[in-house]
Amino acid sequence: MIAALLQFADSCPALFGIFVFAAGACIGSFLNVVILRLPLGLSIVKPGSHCSCGRPIPWRDNIPIASWFILRGRARCCGTPFSFRYPFVEALTAGLFLACWMLLPPGQAVCGWVFMSGLVAATFIDADHLVIPDAFSLGLGIAGVLLSFAIPGLHGQHGGFFALDSLRSGGAALVGLLVGSGIVFWIAMLAETILRKEAMGLGDVKFVGAIGAFCGWRGAVFSVFGGAVVGTLWLTLALVWRKFSGARSSQESPDAPPAPIFGVHLPFGPMLAVAGCLYFLLLHRWVDPWFAQFADLF
Repeated sequence: MIAALLQFADSCPALFGIFVFAAGACIGSFLNVVILRLPLGLSIVKPGSHCSCGRPIPWRDNIPIASWFILRGRARCCGTPFSFRYPFVEALTAGLFLACWMLLPPGQAVCGWVFMSGLVAATFIDADHLVIPDAFSLGLGIAGVLLSFAIPGLHGQHGGFFALDSLRSGGAALVGLLVGSGIVFWIAMLAETILRKEAMGLGDVKFVGAIGAFCGWRGAVFSVFGGAVVGTLWLTLALVWRKFSGARSSQESPDAPPAPIFGVHLPFGPMLAVAGCLYFLLLHRWVDPWFAQFADLF
């Protein structure tokens, strides 16, 4: 089956790109359900998609990305507005799936689809609830290690003896997981000692470990410091937004609509996810040689 897909991709690259984008949009639609229900302890399987008035949403009104625009952001049954977040998450996931396929080798791209799905879900859950569920920290880390053994190309091990490549790739994932979680843990402990209050949750510690399982130790280290840069830019934009919009902080409830992009709380998880995504897709080409040059100094 994999060989048939690769043959299809080689013979009809544009059509296969559309297929990848559509598959990503469907995954994004499912992620919307996960983002909404998982933090509330609700089943992500039952009941099916339904409006806030309780009526089920028919399939024709549940087409990823398109249905929101066709319905102009309102439910057909009762006119209740739907957040723009729903098509945004679907389009974002679809775009990341396509980027993985276009920028990475096939095996690494497939692993990237799992990685990107976890990053997207963790980002929006953390933005809403200031927590990263273990499913997207521990679970993603375990998935990264297992995929590293199964697909050695995830960590650049290919072309040799499969068993040896598998061990090297799995070892790189384990080192990335341990280094990533370890460095964030000690940064959190140091910051807590200086500030005399909790500076970073254990969810972030485990989440960086998960990033390291997919990106290796270099990607984990980059995500920490790259995430700090992203966070600084995000905070600057948030302050400017609040100053000119007059937005004020408010208490959120589970029934409240999704928080705006420039919300009043700035969890670190989304920053880590952005940095990890950039490293995995693009920046590893420049970051890894820099780490190698830095290591040569010692």
